[in-house]
Amino acid sequence: MLKELVVISGKGGTGKTSIVASLATLIDNKVLADCDVDAADLHLVLNPRILEEYEFRSGKTAYINKEKCTQCKKCLELCRFDAIGDDLIIDKVSCEGCGVCVYFCPLGAIEFKDNLSGHWFISSTTYGPLVHAKLGIAEENSGKLVTLVKSQARKVAMEQNKELILVDGSPGIGCPVIASISGANLVLVVTEPTLSGIHDLERVISLTEHFNIETAVCINKADINYEMTEKILNNCQKQGLPVVGIIPYDNSVTKAQIQGISILDLAPESKTAKEIKKLEKELKLLLN
Repeated sequence: MLKELVVISGKGGTGKTSIVASLATLIDNKVLADCDVDAADLHLVLNPRILEEYEFRSGKTAYINKEKCTQCKKCLELCRFDAIGDDLIIDKVSCEGCGVCVYFCPLGAIEFKDNLSGHWFISSTTYGPLVHAKLGIAEENSGKLVTLVKSQARKVAMEQNKELILVDGSPGIGCPVIASISGANLVLVVTEPTLSGIHDLERVISLTEHFNIETAVCINKADINYEMTEKILNNCQKQGLPVVGIIPYDNSVTKAQIQGISILDLAPESKTAKEIKKLEKELKLLLN
């Protein structure tokens, strides 16, 4: 049976992607999916070779057909977003795609065109197939792109008889995160021992509880503040949440990132690597 492990965090910078990259070196027979499409960076560590590339089109922008337009300026009058200038050129950034100008143009001179919002890819890596994407600058509908990435990852997993989809999810609690955890068998929340880390951990746990998804916690950089780490442990115990990983701060992680590899490749016998191996074993127990 195909299962899905999604790694998320309540905030950026907790080390979520580094942990996913490390788990990728340990877990066999899986498909990787980078669903942090607004700032995808798993490929920086896994060095994928792109096999297939596709356009992602989402949302619409209005365009005025100058050949049909009689410059009645009805559209200029109706646009509430000031997206249409006096020269009757529509600013793509300002246009919200509401369609008012399209529907009320008396000559049908305004067209709706699909936006090219980004691209998505199917790639190969040393550690298995990777489905990932790149959302264009200031483009919207990242949740829709996340759903597309996950569906394609499932398709690849089914075709190649994989047992697991390992997902690098989006940080925060917004639409991309909801799309990331949808259908997950287990969510691993990566946090850090800081006030903001604790606050954002509470928010993201509320999210997974709302959707009734089994959740585990990993404390990364746990030794930078032992008091906060203890507070997280106590809070998780009260909520009945398993803490499956306590990872120390390690400069080698940064060195590994610079080299485009995981800490497991750079320093497999380090304390950090050993703790991540323990984390992987705990996650397997929860998934089985």
